[in-house]
Amino acid sequence: MAGPDRRARTRCWGALDDPLMREYHDREWGTPLHDDRRIFEFLILEGMQAGLSWKLVLDKRENFRRAFRDFDPEKVARFTARDVRRLLGDAGIIRNRLKILGAINNARRFLEVRKEFGTFDRYIWGFVGGRPLRSGLKSFAEMPARSPLSDAISLDLKARGFKFVGSTVVYSHMQATGMVNDHLVTCFRYRELDHSGSSRRP
Repeated sequence: MAGPDRRARTRCWGALDDPLMREYHDREWGTPLHDDRRIFEFLILEGMQAGLSWKLVLDKRENFRRAFRDFDPEKVARFTARDVRRLLGDAGIIRNRLKILGAINNARRFLEVRKEFGTFDRYIWGFVGGRPLRSGLKSFAEMPARSPLSDAISLDLKARGFKFVGSTVVYSHMQATGMVNDHLVTCFRYRELDHSGSSRRP
């Protein structure tokens, strides 16, 4: 027997008329992520989003993957001025020089953190004790754009030399990678993720 139709489920966002956004909501957003390469991907994409919409970034995601060598931090860290020119000429991505330079810089800083902690995953998830925080939000009016924890992570990342990692960007990263479960309690994904050993936000 086929499972429930996901289109009929109650979700907190992800419009039915936008399959890409709906799929992202249903499959990725808020799901605990522990793969370094994918964490790096979100770190770069969240930085690219700064001042823009996530839909714009999501629409260009495959182009970003191609342009940034499938988000392999070791490859991106070796990008040269020639690669910067290539990226600035790529109409399929966001052609912002500072963000592109920031992404290359962040790849190098990412590798430094990985060398220090063994994995970037161990570093970033250490801020939440390795367990997702559960917000228990009942409406979007309750959803913060930042938190004291994202402030602290942002400060630490900046001290390590990362760029485009303000507190709002960091909080978006926490939401995307499941460090915090910000699905509304009425959303089917909140219930699916709630069994994962998450803890209430302090």
